[in-house]
Order: sequence, then C-alpha cells, then structure tokens
Amino acid sequence: MKPRLRGLLHQYAFFASLPALLILLCSSPTGRATVAATVYGLSLVAMFGVSALYHRVTWSVGARRWMGRLDHAMINVLIAGTFTPLGVLVLSGTLATASLVLMWGGAIASTLLHVFWIDAPKWLSAVVYVVLGWGGAATLPRLVSHVGWGPTALLALGGALYSAGAAVYALRRPDPAPAVFGYHEVFHALVIAAAATHYAVVALYVLPSA
Repeated sequence: MKPRLRGLLHQYAFFASLPALLILLCSSPTGRATVAATVYGLSLVAMFGVSALYHRVTWSVGARRWMGRLDHAMINVLIAGTFTPLGVLVLSGTLATASLVLMWGGAIASTLLHVFWIDAPKWLSAVVYVVLGWGGAATLPRLVSHVGWGPTALLALGGALYSAGAAVYALRRPDPAPAVFGYHEVFHALVIAAAATHYAVVALYVLPSA
C-alpha cells in the first residue's frame, strides 16, 4: 500500500511548472535563448506531470508497468533538458555540440535501459541518474566566467540535492512515515528543491545574459 501523499508534491510542482515555463519564455532575449528555454521548460512540465500522473492514479498492473517506464524516461529528459540552456547559451562551438550530443545521447540510452529492464535495481537507476546529471559539471568553469561564482554554486547545490535524492531512492531511507510520507516522498521533495535551484540559475542568470 502506497503512502497517502504519494505523488502529491509532484502534482503541485506540475501546476507550478506551467507558469514557470511562461516566465522562462519571457526571460529569453534571443531566439536561441527561447529555444533553449522551451526545451528546458517543457522537460520540467513533462517530468512533474508524468510523475504526478503515475503516482496519484491507481493503474492496472500492465498500465502501471508502462507508466513506470515513462516516469523513468522523463527523469532522463529533465536531466538533459536542464543541461540544454547551459549547452546552448554558456558553451560554444564544438564543445557545445559535443556536450549536448553526449547529454541527450546518455538520456536516450538510460531511457532504453529502463524500457527494456523495467525491474532494474533501484541502486542502478540511481547511479545512472547521478552519473548522467553530473556529466554537465564540465560546464561549471565556463559558467563561472559567464555568470559568476554565486549562480555556479547554486547550480552545484542543485546537483548535490539531486544526488541526495538518488541516495534516498536507492537506500529507501529515511522512511519517516511509511503510511503517509515515506522515503519516496523524501526523494520527491529533494527533486523539487533541486529543480528549483536549477530553475533559479537558468531564469535569473543564464537566460538574461544570453
């Protein structure tokens, strides 16, 4: 029996992501920035929307397996989508192209892993997400020169929060109130906190400086 609050946090985050997408578009001063903001904003909407739908609805066994695949796929999409504004607006030339190809290629590969191995161990999924997410760390030196140390530190903080969430997901600990708010809800809360820090960096610093 799943906790009563399962998926509720991501349901709220989904509704918040809709105006957040509009804010991103309004913060984009160029065509390139608008494209990057659209990809990033839609990845936020998709990840939180699918997660809320998967966790809030009581599915049949078969439908639940497919929704689980889609839920894992959207995590990969958000990782690559979050990197997209950095790859497009902070990096340049061959480095930008190679980084974007590697990030989206990794997201696709991770998605295929979960599609064909839906029962993959939680620890393996967590490791894949962390490795893929920290693959964007290559942009940090360029980000420092682009927007300064403060936003770069905020971006790193978001990565640390995502990593903490992955650890909670893999270990299934802490599990404070299993019938109401369990380890998965802690994981979801950390994902929201991480997404909020990354959103602040993109909306307040990366897009306006494009």
